[in-house]
Amino acid sequence: MRCPHCDSDNTKVIDTTHDSKGGIRRRRECEDCEQRFSTYERAIMSTPLIIKRDNMREEFDREKLMRGIRIACAKRPVPAAEIERLAGEVESNLQKMNKLEVPSRIIGDMVINGLRELDKIAYIRYAIVYLPLTNMNDILNEINHLLNTEGGNA
Repeated sequence: MRCPHCDSDNTKVIDTTHDSKGGIRRRRECEDCEQRFSTYERAIMSTPLIIKRDNMREEFDREKLMRGIRIACAKRPVPAAEIERLAGEVESNLQKMNKLEVPSRIIGDMVINGLRELDKIAYIRYAIVYLPLTNMNDILNEINHLLNTEGGNA
């Protein structure tokens, strides 16, 4: 592993932890510049092709998923680790399905359910595009539904 600070390949692992999704986090130290850094390793597993609304197929793109979640969570008190966790959860669920193709709707459902638990405002932002809520009454109805089902703790 190359040091991101000095580009040396003379590094050592000083700590290793495993996470619940099968990834490995390693704390490393460069023996040349003595800087510390972390790496994260996870197995590359195949994900299904995504069937878009227009029936076009595209490969699952974790970065595209993360971008959509980040946009919904913009200027909200949602830690980056939670966005990463939600994206990892969606990707893991897709891999566990063991299917060659899945409709994009399945991914959208997983994200919207995750955002509902994570941050209500981010949920509404995502819902406006995803559901699609096309006018103010639709948005108001969704907010009221959220408030009623969550006991007013939005």
